Amino acid sequence: MKFKKRTFKNPKEFFSEQWFAIRNLKRWKEAADKGLISASFQERLMMALTAVSGCRFCSYIHAKQALKSGLAPEEISQLLSGDVANCPEEEAVAIIYTQHWAETDAHPDPEAVQKLQQTYGVEKTEAIHLILRMIRIGNLFGNSWDYLLYRISRGKWGN
Repeated sequence: MKFKKRTFKNPKEFFSEQWFAIRNLKRWKEAADKGLISASFQERLMMALTAVSGCRFCSYIHAKQALKSGLAPEEISQLLSGDVANCPEEEAVAIIYTQHWAETDAHPDPEAVQKLQQTYGVEKTEAIHLILRMIRIGNLFGNSWDYLLYRISRGKWGN
Protein backbone atom coordinates (compact mmCIF):
# COMPACT_ATOMS: atom_id res chain seq x y z
CA MET A 1 0.00 0.00 0.00
CA LYS A 2 1.30 3.47 -0.92
CA PHE A 3 0.30 6.80 0.61
CA LYS A 4 -1.11 8.92 -2.26
CA LYS A 5 -2.50 12.13 -0.76
CA ARG A 6 -0.86 15.53 -1.26
CA THR A 7 1.22 16.53 1.78
CA PHE A 8 3.69 19.31 2.53
CA LYS A 9 6.70 18.80 0.26
CA ASN A 10 9.27 19.89 2.81
CA PRO A 11 9.69 21.88 6.05
CA LYS A 12 10.13 25.13 4.11
CA GLU A 13 6.70 24.74 2.49
CA PHE A 14 5.18 23.84 5.87
CA PHE A 15 6.54 26.94 7.61
CA SER A 16 5.80 29.21 4.66
CA GLU A 17 2.17 28.11 4.60
CA GLN A 18 1.80 28.40 8.37
CA TRP A 19 3.22 31.92 8.22
CA PHE A 20 0.73 32.80 5.46
CA ALA A 21 -2.14 31.58 7.63
CA ILE A 22 -0.99 33.57 10.65
CA ARG A 23 -0.51 36.75 8.58
CA ASN A 24 -3.93 36.44 6.94
CA LEU A 25 -6.25 35.44 9.78
CA LYS A 26 -7.33 39.07 10.15
CA ARG A 27 -8.10 39.35 6.39
CA TRP A 28 -10.19 36.18 6.60
CA LYS A 29 -12.16 37.57 9.53
CA GLU A 30 -12.64 40.92 7.76
CA ALA A 31 -14.02 39.15 4.67
CA ALA A 32 -16.43 37.21 6.87
CA ASP A 33 -17.47 40.37 8.74
CA LYS A 34 -18.16 42.14 5.42
CA GLY A 35 -20.43 39.27 4.40
CA LEU A 36 -18.52 38.66 1.18
CA ILE A 37 -18.91 34.90 1.57
CA SER A 38 -21.76 33.38 3.60
CA ALA A 39 -21.02 30.59 6.06
CA SER A 40 -22.79 28.03 3.87
CA PHE A 41 -20.91 29.19 0.74
CA GLN A 42 -17.62 29.00 2.63
CA GLU A 43 -18.38 25.44 3.77
CA ARG A 44 -19.28 24.44 0.21
CA LEU A 45 -15.91 25.78 -0.96
CA MET A 46 -14.12 23.96 1.83
CA MET A 47 -15.86 20.65 1.17
CA ALA A 48 -15.26 20.89 -2.60
CA LEU A 49 -11.54 21.41 -1.96
CA THR A 50 -11.41 18.70 0.70
CA ALA A 51 -13.10 16.25 -1.69
CA VAL A 52 -10.13 16.65 -4.03
CA SER A 53 -7.41 16.63 -1.36
CA GLY A 54 -8.93 13.75 0.60
CA CYS A 55 -8.16 15.02 4.10
CA ARG A 56 -10.29 12.89 6.39
CA PHE A 57 -9.92 15.31 9.31
CA CYS A 58 -11.13 18.28 7.26
CA SER A 59 -13.99 16.22 5.81
CA TYR A 60 -15.23 15.47 9.31
CA ILE A 61 -14.83 19.00 10.66
CA HIS A 62 -16.37 20.76 7.68
CA ALA A 63 -19.26 18.34 7.37
CA LYS A 64 -20.11 19.19 10.97
CA GLN A 65 -19.73 22.95 10.29
CA ALA A 66 -21.80 22.66 7.11
CA LEU A 67 -24.66 21.13 9.07
CA LYS A 68 -24.49 24.07 11.48
CA SER A 69 -24.56 26.52 8.56
CA GLY A 70 -27.76 24.94 7.23
CA LEU A 71 -26.64 22.54 4.51
CA ALA A 72 -28.63 19.35 4.12
CA PRO A 73 -26.85 16.03 4.84
CA GLU A 74 -27.46 14.93 1.23
CA GLU A 75 -25.71 18.02 -0.16
CA ILE A 76 -22.78 17.52 2.21
CA SER A 77 -22.41 13.92 1.12
CA GLN A 78 -22.56 14.94 -2.55
CA LEU A 79 -19.95 17.69 -2.12
CA LEU A 80 -17.58 15.38 -0.27
CA SER A 81 -17.88 12.87 -3.11
CA GLY A 82 -17.07 15.58 -5.67
CA ASP A 83 -20.62 16.05 -6.98
CA VAL A 84 -21.51 19.75 -7.30
CA ALA A 85 -24.78 19.32 -9.20
CA ASN A 86 -27.01 20.54 -6.35
CA CYS A 87 -25.05 23.65 -5.37
CA PRO A 88 -26.87 26.97 -5.57
CA GLU A 89 -26.58 28.37 -9.10
CA GLU A 90 -24.93 31.59 -7.92
CA GLU A 91 -22.13 29.55 -6.28
CA ALA A 92 -21.58 26.99 -9.05
CA VAL A 93 -18.75 28.84 -10.82
CA ALA A 94 -16.79 29.16 -7.56
CA ILE A 95 -17.40 25.53 -6.53
CA ILE A 96 -16.25 24.18 -9.91
CA TYR A 97 -13.30 26.59 -9.85
CA THR A 98 -12.40 25.26 -6.38
CA GLN A 99 -12.17 21.72 -7.71
CA HIS A 100 -9.95 22.92 -10.57
CA TRP A 101 -7.82 24.98 -8.16
CA ALA A 102 -7.29 21.94 -5.93
CA GLU A 103 -6.60 19.57 -8.82
CA THR A 104 -3.92 21.93 -10.19
CA ASP A 105 -2.29 22.25 -6.74
CA ALA A 106 -3.29 25.93 -6.43
CA HIS A 107 -2.08 26.82 -9.94
CA PRO A 108 -5.33 27.35 -11.88
CA ASP A 109 -5.54 28.24 -15.56
CA PRO A 110 -5.60 32.02 -16.12
CA GLU A 111 -8.90 31.65 -18.00
CA ALA A 112 -10.48 30.04 -14.94
CA VAL A 113 -9.30 32.90 -12.72
CA GLN A 114 -10.67 35.40 -15.22
CA LYS A 115 -14.07 33.64 -15.26
CA LEU A 116 -14.14 33.72 -11.45
CA GLN A 117 -13.41 37.47 -11.44
CA GLN A 118 -16.01 38.16 -14.12
CA THR A 119 -18.59 36.29 -12.11
CA TYR A 120 -17.86 37.62 -8.60
CA GLY A 121 -15.73 40.75 -8.97
CA VAL A 122 -12.24 41.37 -7.65
CA GLU A 123 -13.01 41.69 -3.92
CA LYS A 124 -15.09 38.51 -3.70
CA THR A 125 -12.57 36.62 -5.85
CA GLU A 126 -9.81 37.62 -3.43
CA ALA A 127 -11.93 36.39 -0.52
CA ILE A 128 -12.53 33.08 -2.32
CA HIS A 129 -8.80 32.66 -2.95
CA LEU A 130 -8.03 33.42 0.69
CA ILE A 131 -10.53 30.78 1.86
CA LEU A 132 -9.10 28.24 -0.59
CA ARG A 133 -5.55 28.87 0.54
CA MET A 134 -6.49 28.58 4.22
CA ILE A 135 -8.37 25.30 3.81
CA ARG A 136 -5.59 23.94 1.60
CA ILE A 137 -3.16 24.58 4.46
CA GLY A 138 -5.46 22.65 6.80
CA ASN A 139 -5.78 19.82 4.28
CA LEU A 140 -2.01 19.60 3.78
CA PHE A 141 -1.50 19.57 7.53
CA GLY A 142 -4.09 16.81 8.01
CA ASN A 143 -2.69 14.71 5.18
CA SER A 144 0.86 15.23 6.43
CA TRP A 145 -0.21 14.07 9.89
CA ASP A 146 -1.84 11.01 8.32
CA TYR A 147 1.38 10.32 6.39
CA LEU A 148 3.38 10.47 9.62
CA LEU A 149 0.97 8.00 11.23
CA TYR A 150 1.25 5.80 8.14
CA ARG A 151 5.06 5.84 8.25
CA ILE A 152 5.54 5.21 11.98
CA SER A 153 3.02 2.36 11.94
CA ARG A 154 4.38 0.87 8.71
CA GLY A 155 1.06 1.31 6.93
CA LYS A 156 -1.29 0.21 9.73
CA TRP A 157 -2.46 3.71 10.69
CA GLY A 158 -3.10 6.79 8.64
CA ASN A 159 -5.34 6.79 5.72
